[in-house]
Amino acid sequence: MEGESIVKQRQMGKWFLSRVKQTVIRYAMIAEGDNIALGVSGGKDSSALLYILSLVRDHAPFPFSLQAIFVDLGWGMDVTPLEDLCRRLQIPLHVESTLIARIVFERREEKNPCSLCAKLRSGALHKAARELGCNRVALGHHLDDVIQTFFLNLLHSGKLDTFKPHTYLDKSDLYLIRPLVAVREQTLAAVVRQENLPVVENLCPMADKTERKKMEEIVFYLVQRHPELYQRFLTAMEKSGIWPEGPHYIE
Repeated sequence: MEGESIVKQRQMGKWFLSRVKQTVIRYAMIAEGDNIALGVSGGKDSSALLYILSLVRDHAPFPFSLQAIFVDLGWGMDVTPLEDLCRRLQIPLHVESTLIARIVFERREEKNPCSLCAKLRSGALHKAARELGCNRVALGHHLDDVIQTFFLNLLHSGKLDTFKPHTYLDKSDLYLIRPLVAVREQTLAAVVRQENLPVVENLCPMADKTERKKMEEIVFYLVQRHPELYQRFLTAMEKSGIWPEGPHYIE
């Protein structure tokens, strides 16, 4: 059985792992001795991030460390499946308890709760990462997230901008990396299914009611008519200077 698992990992690696490795190398995301905090939510994207970076760690030519951080917003989510996955992948899991849900929905009664929640969640994640001695934070944003954020900025702020693959956060003295930015969401979903990775139910009342959900529908509409959108978008980000030169192929 162990031999079958190794063969399966190699087969899966031909499918998606080389793309992630290329992204990590092209954008200089990981260096020897790094201690990387993985921001995990229990969703499919962060479960895929855990699994994929554990493979990168296990096959890297130099040592670096991974630590998972779950920011508990206060919804009472059951993180047992996440604990089991981290144990299986030999990645320590730290649960950062917060009152973010209460602050956003009870004290502030925000009309746009997602924006405030995201800021507070990032602050809690970065604080925990520093306390754990991490110098980098990795997030599970994929290519669909990148394109959706581009349209969010365009339509709501009039800016031509989106996530960067690798960013220095001077306020927290951390490097923020997004190793999955050249991977489509459907690829990550397939990895989660094939590897039987856990997905924890999102109890937030705003789930699937956000502006990002509308952008997801816009991108889906465009891709149905222009399947080359993903590759063209990566090329445009690099040629425009919004991103440095990076991956040139997509599946």
